[in-house]
Amino acid sequence: MQVHNKIELKERRKELRKNQTPEEKKLWEYLRNRKLLGIKFFRQYSINYYIVDFYAPKLRLVIEIDGLQHFTDYGKEYDNERTEILNSLKINIIRFRNESINNEIERVVEDIEREISKIRNKNSP
Repeated sequence: MQVHNKIELKERRKELRKNQTPEEKKLWEYLRNRKLLGIKFFRQYSINYYIVDFYAPKLRLVIEIDGLQHFTDYGKEYDNERTEILNSLKINIIRFRNESINNEIERVVEDIEREISKIRNKNSP
C-alpha cells in the first residue's frame, strides 16, 4: 500500500502549493533547496490521506504551521487524530503558530534546527 504522495491527492497538493499562505511562503524560504542544515524538505506532501505543510523524509520530520482553523474544537480533534496516525508511522511533528512565523522566524528556524539535531543524534550509532 502506498503511504506517501498518493496519486488521488496529487491535484490537491498542487493546488495547495500554488496557494500557499504567507506564513508557508516565509518558512519555505528557509527550508527550500536544502538551505537548512542540508536537509531536503518537500512542501504540501501527503502521508497516508493527510497533506502536511513540510516534510523531510530522511528525518521523518513534519513541520506544520497552524492558523486559526487549528484552534477550533474540530481543528484540535482533527490535528490530534492526524498526529496519532503520523506518530504511529514513526513520523515526528513540530508545530508553529502563524504568529511565530510572522514575529519570531529566527526562533522558529532555531527550533527546527534543534529538532533536526535531536533526530540526528537519536539515529546515529
